[in-house]
Amino acid sequence: MIGGIQNITKIPELKKKIWFTLAMLAIYRVGVHIPSPGIDTVALAAFFKRAQGTLFGLLDMFSGGALENMSVFSLGIMPYISASIILDLLTVVIPHLDKLKKEGEAGRKKITQYARYGTVVLSLFQGFGIAVGFENMAGPDGASVVVQAGWSFRLMTMITLTSGTAFIMWLGEQITERGIGNGISLIIFAGIVARMPSALTNTWQLIRTGEMNFVFGLLLILMAVAVIGFIVFVERGQRRIPVQYAKRVVGRKIYGGQSTHLPLKINTSGVIPPIFASSILMMPATITQFIQIQWLSVFFNKYMGAGSLLYNLIYVGFIFFFCYFYTAVTFNPVDVAENMKKYGGYIPGIRPGKRTADYIDRILTRITFGGALYVSVVCVLPSLLIYRFKVPFYFGGTALLIVVGVAIDTMAQIESHMLTRHYEGFMKKGIGRVKR
Repeated sequence: MIGGIQNITKIPELKKKIWFTLAMLAIYRVGVHIPSPGIDTVALAAFFKRAQGTLFGLLDMFSGGALENMSVFSLGIMPYISASIILDLLTVVIPHLDKLKKEGEAGRKKITQYARYGTVVLSLFQGFGIAVGFENMAGPDGASVVVQAGWSFRLMTMITLTSGTAFIMWLGEQITERGIGNGISLIIFAGIVARMPSALTNTWQLIRTGEMNFVFGLLLILMAVAVIGFIVFVERGQRRIPVQYAKRVVGRKIYGGQSTHLPLKINTSGVIPPIFASSILMMPATITQFIQIQWLSVFFNKYMGAGSLLYNLIYVGFIFFFCYFYTAVTFNPVDVAENMKKYGGYIPGIRPGKRTADYIDRILTRITFGGALYVSVVCVLPSLLIYRFKVPFYFGGTALLIVVGVAIDTMAQIESHMLTRHYEGFMKKGIGRVKR
């Protein structure tokens, strides 16, 4: 592995891409600490200590602590992700978007442009909601979070946060085009990873002062390694459907006659289901922060609090629903079957056309069940550690899925660059390496 890392410096193009990516991520992390005007940061920090387990806590995790500091990057990249997901869902019901999706590079650019417009609109709405919400917030000592409330503060916050999100979106696109890896994913990755050192430091302080047992801390580390290994194993897992292409004579050349496979990922929907499920379930807890209704607050804190049995059951149900729903939206067996038939491909023992589409759909349904079960286990079991055994930092769940998934994809891209230059990858059997 050390030799593989050293080989990176021997490829000027790859080295330039990596340095550019690191520079863009450094700019993003600097912006996280630039505060938005009109906020009492001390009162805001005190409020966020009570906001863990609400939607604010989830958004703060994805923004890398920017929302807790009320920085210019408080909204993070989530509006762009939400706009992109909404457009993916709308392609099912709007023929124009479905047509653009099939037009290749030109259609992709047009859909990306729509996603940018949607990001600005969503950022304006979310900026207004955050401004109004912060006007009603106060710290434990009663100090208001907003120094001077009113429409001037709301408009200023909307413009500031929307500009910050647009800048992050630009950074992500620059990383994708000129750097290495997916820029949007790497920005979320950087925000989550940036909080790990402080979490590990706090854990060490608890062990040193005797508040946490040393053996329990060691078991926690071993469990973290085991969960990461489990995620890597499942994320790389595929169900390969054999596909045979018939020979075709075009002019004087013969095409086809080869055997290949159709790879189906176990977790086709990625991290979208836990993100959506967490957002929906944390919304009531967030609303109770603003409306002072005693019985409603008691109900959600007792029965719907993060870590409770009812919460986890509903959480798993939402994960299963969104796994099937998002997989159905992003993967169309009918289109796959038609494309195979168009180029003379068929699955041995299965007739082309509708029979092939039904066969792929049946396999995909079974795989999705396993993927949904895997996502549920990874997201729920760590939360039991947090709330039952009082683990002092967020371990596992959506954050860990994102971190491991982005790391795998980025390493695969780096290895592909190295292998095309005839260099050895990180491992002798590197990610995505083709045996010769």
